[in-house]
Amino acid sequence: MARINLLPWRAERRRQRQKEFVYMAVLAVAAGIVLWLLVNMYYNAQLDGQRERNAFLQQQIAELDREIVEIDALDRQRARLLARKAVIEELQGNRSQMVHLFDQLVRTIPDGVLLTSLKQEGQQLTLEGRAQSNARVSTYMRALDGSGWMTSPQLAVIEARDGVPGLPYAFTLNVQLSTPAAKEAGASGAVDPAVAEPAAEEVAQ
Repeated sequence: MARINLLPWRAERRRQRQKEFVYMAVLAVAAGIVLWLLVNMYYNAQLDGQRERNAFLQQQIAELDREIVEIDALDRQRARLLARKAVIEELQGNRSQMVHLFDQLVRTIPDGVLLTSLKQEGQQLTLEGRAQSNARVSTYMRALDGSGWMTSPQLAVIEARDGVPGLPYAFTLNVQLSTPAAKEAGASGAVDPAVAEPAAEEVAQ
């Protein structure tokens, strides 16, 4: 006897396919969500790592800025110390020169000449005074030029002026400070007492 299938198999197959489609769609959505979460976690981790690196770099930059400020302060302090050292060395070098200078001012001034003031600007010395005559001033200029510690005397002003009896002429001289040649000092073979005393004081200190 022949059997006839009366069940709606097409509808049953359709429902089965719909279930499979829904199942696959759910799986696809779930896989997509999981994949998105993984990608999001990866990029978030990358961003966090980059933020940490940026924070570290900012901290290092701030420390370098502080060190640069400290280095600039040290450079300024070093420049000030070097300037003071240069001034001290210049003063030490000029000390013997000034001793000789005053000694030569006393030794070279002739009779009939009186110094009233002197002023030093760098290596130039300005002498002001009174004299009995022009000849006395000329004699004084020759003595200064031959002293070894002052050269190139130039007469700036000389004029008759009242005020000092017996010294009617007021004059102004400009001379250049100098140091005698080393060979002349060696040839003399003598040590000036004015220089020896400061040197002895330095050794005692």
